[in-house]
Amino acid sequence: MTRAKPPALLLPLILLAPLACSDDSNADEVGDATDTSESESSESNDSSSSAESSTSDSSSSDTSSSSSTDSTSTDSTSTDTTDSTDSTDTTDTGEPALVLTALEPLGTYATQVFDEGAAEIVDHHPGSQRLFVVNGADETIDVLDVSDPSSLTLVDQIDITMWGASPNSLAVHGDLLAVALEAVDPVDPGAVVFFDANTLEYINDLTVGVLPDMVTFSPDGAKVLLACEGQPATDYVFDPEGSIAIVDVSGDVAGLSDGDVQLADFSGYSLANLDPEVRIFGPGSSVAEDLEPEYITVSSDSTTAWVTLQENNAIAIVDIASASVTDIVGLGFKNHSQVGKGLDASDKDDLIAIANWPVFGMVQPDGIASFEVGGQTFLISANEGDARDYGDFNEEVRIKSLDLDADAFPNAAALQSDPQIGRLNVTNTLGDIDNDGAFERLYAFGSRSISIWSSAGALVWDSGELIEQQTALALPDAFNCAHDDNDAFDSRSDNKGPEPEGVTVAQLWGTPYAFVGLERIGGVMVFDLSDPHAPAFVLYDNSTRDFMGVPEDGTAGDLGPEGLHVILAADSPIGEPLLAVANEVSGTVTVYRIVGE
Repeated sequence: MTRAKPPALLLPLILLAPLACSDDSNADEVGDATDTSESESSESNDSSSSAESSTSDSSSSDTSSSSSTDSTSTDSTSTDTTDSTDSTDTTDTGEPALVLTALEPLGTYATQVFDEGAAEIVDHHPGSQRLFVVNGADETIDVLDVSDPSSLTLVDQIDITMWGASPNSLAVHGDLLAVALEAVDPVDPGAVVFFDANTLEYINDLTVGVLPDMVTFSPDGAKVLLACEGQPATDYVFDPEGSIAIVDVSGDVAGLSDGDVQLADFSGYSLANLDPEVRIFGPGSSVAEDLEPEYITVSSDSTTAWVTLQENNAIAIVDIASASVTDIVGLGFKNHSQVGKGLDASDKDDLIAIANWPVFGMVQPDGIASFEVGGQTFLISANEGDARDYGDFNEEVRIKSLDLDADAFPNAAALQSDPQIGRLNVTNTLGDIDNDGAFERLYAFGSRSISIWSSAGALVWDSGELIEQQTALALPDAFNCAHDDNDAFDSRSDNKGPEPEGVTVAQLWGTPYAFVGLERIGGVMVFDLSDPHAPAFVLYDNSTRDFMGVPEDGTAGDLGPEGLHVILAADSPIGEPLLAVANEVSGTVTVYRIVGE
């Protein structure tokens, strides 16, 4: 990387600002969009106000960081009984429990395909010690030998094009591999295809909802669930309904037919009975058409599913037995004007400038996982953010292009400059409260954070500005860098920042840990979830990205982590827990040893 280190601001502010918010301090964050109090909108009129912060010249530029700030650390030796619905790895030796201290890269498989989705989702089959990887570039499922994690080898590819177009997701349970495929015409119903994970032989295929974007098994292995997104046609003339497909695979999978697929849909919801914080904004679309399921997590007893509706800024709760949506919960908005909830809003100031601004962040999670502490179920979401852009409909605009209400923003001229928030992308579908053409509020995409939620969808904790603060500490020369360009310091600050996208949870040595992939700058963050009301930041590792390399030439290492999967010690080829990460931009799969000491 040839650019100079950015000018330093005040490092102590990074360490002293509250970086995480508990349930009490987040009362405003699940926000009421109709609240008429706008006092925060007229306070921030200069980029040097409030919580602006940066790294100092003395900050390490090493690509991994394990420092944990005082404001987020908690006692990781909680006595609560803790279980993860994703995976469990405990010991009964009577020895002191180990604590996760590092991620150690062991080996990488590279497709040599850049920015075509050649490695998106990954899962593990313990019986054959193989990784199954979605390769959207080749429209295949790649099969990797992971028996020696330091030398990942491609042993086979499953061509799935006879059953649809590109594979979007896969999951493994026992010896059954399930693959989600979109149709050749993406507004037609897609399919789930089953294979034997040992022999790779085809078993069956079933028609599901439109655009199945994610597939998972219930923990008991009895059901397969698919998030069928139902995205609109590119011109928005047709918008198919979103749904969650549920298939009972507890019996003879080969004998199943399309009639065995149940669809949990949204036909029972209208604007009259929907949480008003749920975004319904597609031109001409009904509620059922507008809702777009993105990602699924299932309770440990395999009875309930939680489904992110990313564009709608909501979560759907599904009763699996009846295949019905029992609730849709709006997730509210993060108030970026509050201390500890700042963001870097400009890609044109050539600075790390994490500050408070009169902006609200739509949570808009992509990945979600569930876990248990003390017998209580919690959810964790990766709040990436996403905008709709189809044909003539594009909700994404820069603040400087909007007419701001003079009462709400008396300092509009300064705010709309490029160094302040003029460059920040926001939606044009929210914020004009009185419909006079002038915006009283501003809503950005995603909240640049992870959040903990109750099983009912109530906010428990949010990481605030921690993710941007920690990436600034670890990588001051590459802060908010893009995932396809190494000479792009600060280039994502105007548009969702680091973009936490994927999250998985595993219980290791008696402690629940969350592993979070950052799509843009890259790398994985780890959190200790022992106290769901105050999770502890453990580490950030981005050591497999080479910021001196050339992404297009395949010399920049891992770019754009998409899918993450923890392999428990009992299932691991080396008897130690591993983390497999699929990176969609670089087309690479890397396996890490999860180090406990």
